[in-house]
Amino acid sequence: MPEASRPASSLAVGPGTSTFGTFGDLNVIGLWTLYAKEVRRFVKVFTQTLLAPVITTLVFLAIFSLALGADRPAVGGIAFLDFLAPGLIVMAIVQNSFANTSSSIMIAKVQGNIVDYLMPPLSPGELLFGVTMGGVTRGMLVGAAVWLGMLPFVAMSPAHLWAILYFGLMASLLLALLGFLAALWAEKFDHMAAVTNFVITPLSFLSGTFYSIQRLPEPFHMVALANPFFYMIDGVRYGFTGHADASIAVGVAVLAIVNGALWLLALRLVRSGYKLKA
Repeated sequence: MPEASRPASSLAVGPGTSTFGTFGDLNVIGLWTLYAKEVRRFVKVFTQTLLAPVITTLVFLAIFSLALGADRPAVGGIAFLDFLAPGLIVMAIVQNSFANTSSSIMIAKVQGNIVDYLMPPLSPGELLFGVTMGGVTRGMLVGAAVWLGMLPFVAMSPAHLWAILYFGLMASLLLALLGFLAALWAEKFDHMAAVTNFVITPLSFLSGTFYSIQRLPEPFHMVALANPFFYMIDGVRYGFTGHADASIAVGVAVLAIVNGALWLLALRLVRSGYKLKA
């Protein structure tokens, strides 16, 4: 196949080709440029992408505090608002990680400039990594901002910092990958809205954000344990409060496996040019 007819993203660095900015087979400068572009894309409109989620989450916290906080009994020996707050943080992470990657790819497809992602000399893995890490960065920044915004109202000192970082990162990565996959599949914004309304939102609200799954009767308890969103929230809640509804070790393994499977699926689709190349 002639070199000129191949997508630049699949071209390897060969003899006589400049290797400036590469490390082995890794295009360091190209990868960093793509990642920086994804980050600057949401930082440029930070009032919408970073500040708005903080305000929305604090409104949720205020509503539950006024409506239920004083009368709701403790959950697992933890005050209700202390139990609720980590779940709200994860929900903010989830929504923004998904929104960043899905909107980035979807807008590029709709506007016809998806070629800007495909033409640079980036491998499929580098392309996937750069876009996905942009979503992870936005999710983690929003999570940190929401936590800081909650501090004046809820005592949230980390009990297990490693759990907050691990489960926060895994939650961001999972939703960034889901957003990437959804944008590959979608052909118009209505399709993206369907994924958000019928997949992301139900999984988020039915994951133990507002209640302990220990209160659920069978078979709903087992259904909740099959929801990977539950392990994100349970892990972050454990990181802040020391309380968990399920095994933390199982949660670590489940999220690692799910993220690994989603990564391999997304990488395979990018390599095949699924709905990316005419």
